Amino acid sequence: MHIQEWLETVPAIAVYLLVGGVIGLESLGIPLPGEIVLVSATLLAATQDHINPYVLGACAVAGAIIGDSIGYLIGRKGGKPLLDWLGRKFPKHFGPHHVATAERSFQKWGMWAVFVGRFIALLRIFAGPLAGVLRMPYWKFLIANVLGGIVWAGGTVAVIYSVGKVAEEWLKKFSWLGLVAALLFGLGSFVVMRIKAKRAGAAQDAAEAAGRPAETEAVAAE
Repeated sequence: MHIQEWLETVPAIAVYLLVGGVIGLESLGIPLPGEIVLVSATLLAATQDHINPYVLGACAVAGAIIGDSIGYLIGRKGGKPLLDWLGRKFPKHFGPHHVATAERSFQKWGMWAVFVGRFIALLRIFAGPLAGVLRMPYWKFLIANVLGGIVWAGGTVAVIYSVGKVAEEWLKKFSWLGLVAALLFGLGSFVVMRIKAKRAGAAQDAAEAAGRPAETEAVAAE
């Protein structure tokens, strides 16, 4: 079966549930490729008439807002021990250096860190739980969470869908290339954040070895 024919058999409800579920779980604090899934699904919607982009966007927004809110409540109840537990379970995503980088962002930007964090792979995982751990007032978190979810998820669907419709014929002939492009786009943003976290971690280790305040060195590394 040709890939285009196979894509036409994918139920729309399955795409909506996948997007909302993956983004919700990622926002809750589980390291999943939410951005990759959203971009791939939007490209699919651009070539398949049975997938409604408005419903897709609504599911993405709902998943982002609900997932972040649950993550906030978990972080508020679990506190610092929760971050320590996550660090042991997911050292590549919740290691001490990752947490330190995210905490500095929150201390510097406050509720804006929740909004901007929606557009950055690593912070998207941290935003909800860390806001709860740091006991950010819920009304501030909610405003930033809702606005960030709408702008990020809704904006991503609008932009990618528009681009996809312009290149619809090309995508229909080379659907797998479109999916590969979406994969590379999502991985790129994640890798950039990982590199930044490693640099901050190296600066922190150097500062501790030299007996200087780690935060000063980490900020300088950024």
